Amino acid sequence: MLFSKYNTPEDIANADLQDLQKLIKKAGFFRVKSQRIKEVSQIIIDEFHGVVPDNIDLLLKLPGVGRKTANCVLVYGFNKPAIPVDVHVHRISNRIGLVNTKHPEQTEVELMKIVPKDLWLDLNDLFVQFGQDLCRPIGPRHEECPINELCDLYIEIQKG
Repeated sequence: MLFSKYNTPEDIANADLQDLQKLIKKAGFFRVKSQRIKEVSQIIIDEFHGVVPDNIDLLLKLPGVGRKTANCVLVYGFNKPAIPVDVHVHRISNRIGLVNTKHPEQTEVELMKIVPKDLWLDLNDLFVQFGQDLCRPIGPRHEECPINELCDLYIEIQKG
């Protein structure tokens, strides 16, 4: 919704805060996020001549931008290979036994070691969809899962 109305960092930096809040309300924490979006837009104007950086190190220097957000910008904004690790990617990667990590940042590092780089662009979307449809946080649908025979959690449950 945001980018259908505001196309540039200048547009966002000059936008009415309440209008931004309405546009991103579904995202949660919309009051804090709308202020941050305006702030980051101004920084992009001032420090990057109005162009969003396509470099993870520069993105991580922006206030409120963590690894997941920076990687999302790279993947969805620039079509550059990266692995955004959200709750779905972290949970599923550990649940099925791809990785054994405690934190999303560790999951990202471990997945980068084992997932071919040409699959990185699609990984987040696939895991999010899989996590919403089948491998849900509560009540995973093991009986419908096409990879249940490979899943550490399913195998553990079957052992009883």
